[in-house]
Amino acid sequence: MRSQIREFDSSTLNESVQNTIMRDLKAVGKKFMHVLYPRKSNTLLRDWDLWGPLILCVTLALMLQRSSVDSEKDGGPQFAEVFVIVWFGAVTITLNSKLLGGNISFFQSLCVLGYCILPLTVAMLVCRLVLLAEPGPVNFMVRLFVVIVMFAWSIVASTAFLADSQPPNRKALAIYPVFLFYFVISWMILTFTPQ
Repeated sequence: MRSQIREFDSSTLNESVQNTIMRDLKAVGKKFMHVLYPRKSNTLLRDWDLWGPLILCVTLALMLQRSSVDSEKDGGPQFAEVFVIVWFGAVTITLNSKLLGGNISFFQSLCVLGYCILPLTVAMLVCRLVLLAEPGPVNFMVRLFVVIVMFAWSIVASTAFLADSQPPNRKALAIYPVFLFYFVISWMILTFTPQ
């Protein structure tokens, strides 16, 4: 009887909405810290969620959105294009990982790949701030440096979590698509110029 009472008390169905939101925000914040300080840990894999990746993807897509009136002729990525590239890329990498014999679940991989976009989202924020200054070669070099550092950070963070889930003889085959995925996002960030 006591075990049923304890189980009823620890259920999230009896939790207030505010407590639920705060608990989820704390979990997302902890996962952001795991990406900022990458180390081999199963916490990000064990307690997966898609809230953080959704927030990061939407933020990145909004920052890459161009604000011209005639959006068909500006040549830049639109919100839906960025959103689809990020999620289609993450799904493709996840399927590749599963086909190579990885022992990670579909949603765990999506979670890790999505959370590891955090450094690139920070790079986009820095690049937007740098673009407020006078354009020129120094401006471009600063943006290039920031994007390269954050690209490398995304790769290191994602491989810290995903490398152990692959068979030893197939790690390079699993990491190469991750490299391409973050490279495409980095390229979109570097080539972004506001109208």
